[in-house]
Amino acid sequence: METQPTLPSPAEALIPHRKPLCMIDRLIDVKDHGGTAEAEVTSDNVMVDEAGQLDPFATAEMIAQTYAAVKGYDVRLSGKPVKQGFLVGIRKIQFLKLAFVGDVLQINVDTVGAISGFAVVKGQVTRNQEVIAEGEIKLWIQSKNLMEPGSK
Repeated sequence: METQPTLPSPAEALIPHRKPLCMIDRLIDVKDHGGTAEAEVTSDNVMVDEAGQLDPFATAEMIAQTYAAVKGYDVRLSGKPVKQGFLVGIRKIQFLKLAFVGDVLQINVDTVGAISGFAVVKGQVTRNQEVIAEGEIKLWIQSKNLMEPGSK
């Protein structure tokens, strides 16, 4: 029997991503239309270069994974399996500051709109309450989990 998730909750319990592609560490808060996750930038992150700098586009993926974690938390509360989703668009994104190995980032997401499996999500990535990236992304969540046997 699967246990109900509690907060904070490890991200890998809520999203299909696994290291090294899992960019967030834990979901720390859930609210009506969004939530907050936390991520520590580590040297083994696939988006970190030799100088220890995180590629700014990684923050867009962190926003997507935070939204996925919020949705994963919601479906786990209802006893359903986590579904796969895909980042299908990035718009209005601004990379304001760089992040480096050792930085602890907070990622906040709010759902702007959702229809038929598609969602527009507004996200903000901060370090020590300073905004380093913000913008909107578009996601698609599968209605069936195609990774499960018999789900064709």
